[in-house]
Amino acid sequence: MPHGKPAGIECVQLLPDLRCALFGRPERPAFCASLRPHEEMCGASREEALATLAAWEQATK
Repeated sequence: MPHGKPAGIECVQLLPDLRCALFGRPERPAFCASLRPHEEMCGASREEALATLAAWEQATK
């Protein structure tokens, strides 16, 4: 996604089983490869993680 991706919007590379289609490939963006998820970011569920990321995105606009 050349112009970035808002929180809560699925990446165009996300497969139906929620895996990354570019994982392990050289064209995978550096940001994705450097991301180190942490419990504070992920929470206890996908819904909690998306809510946290959306809040962080709003706070850092």
